[in-house]
Amino acid sequence: MKTNVTSFDQLPITLRAEQVAAVLGISRSNAYALMRQEDFPTLHIGKRMLVPKDRLIQWIEVSTQK
Repeated sequence: MKTNVTSFDQLPITLRAEQVAAVLGISRSNAYALMRQEDFPTLHIGKRMLVPKDRLIQWIEVSTQK
């Protein structure tokens, strides 16, 4: 699934791995690996992994300040 995202406003409230990959410009497998890291803001619901949009934006801001 190829998604062109030009604004954070276009994103849903929670993102799946494919959407995280598109936003960050990485592969889907790398998105899953990132979503399994402890410091990444992943929400686990059963077997599903979702990333809240606001927490992703915050993670990006903090990560770029390092």
